[in-house]
Amino acid sequence: MEKIPTKDRILDSALTLFSERGYDGVGVDLIAENAGIKGPSLYKHFKGKEDILDSLIEKVESYYQDNFGSVLSPGKIPGSMDELITLSLKRIEFTLHDPMIKKVRRMLTMEQFRNHRIALLTTKYNIDSVQEIYHKLFQAMMDNGIMRKTDPALLAMSFAAPVSLLIQMCDREPEREQEAMERAKEYFRYFADEYDVKTKQ
Repeated sequence: MEKIPTKDRILDSALTLFSERGYDGVGVDLIAENAGIKGPSLYKHFKGKEDILDSLIEKVESYYQDNFGSVLSPGKIPGSMDELITLSLKRIEFTLHDPMIKKVRRMLTMEQFRNHRIALLTTKYNIDSVQEIYHKLFQAMMDNGIMRKTDPALLAMSFAAPVSLLIQMCDREPEREQEAMERAKEYFRYFADEYDVKTKQ
């Protein structure tokens, strides 16, 4: 079994604790203990808790880009509306089930009203980045003659907002996930029928 580097153990420990107790409710000694090291040893890797948060944000953003996409790298452009639906459903599944992303979302939800920096990150991750990714995808799909031409930024906002609400519902009531996924599929199909260039000729 591959040994996890100490630095990664510290970051994993911090994320778990932040998601359970909030950022302000966790000290570096507890992070170290949970990572299986002595408190002073933590400072060999990080200057303190804020440095841990900085590194955690960097790690999560890289992970999110690799698995979901980013503004700079929005991922493969769907070649059809059916591909768009499949891609979007996979992204919901990833958001709901990936252990790291679940912890991040829980931490952001808890801390957004107490920590201004985390409030800004919550807006970035939950709203701005998702809309900008779909803005780029929709613009490319319009340019490729797949989607009916309209304002891609407004279209991205109208596409992402219902999905965000369904994910929030699942966070509060996980037992409703199947219902949420069915509603997402229905919405994506409605959206596809409405904006597929072939159905609006």
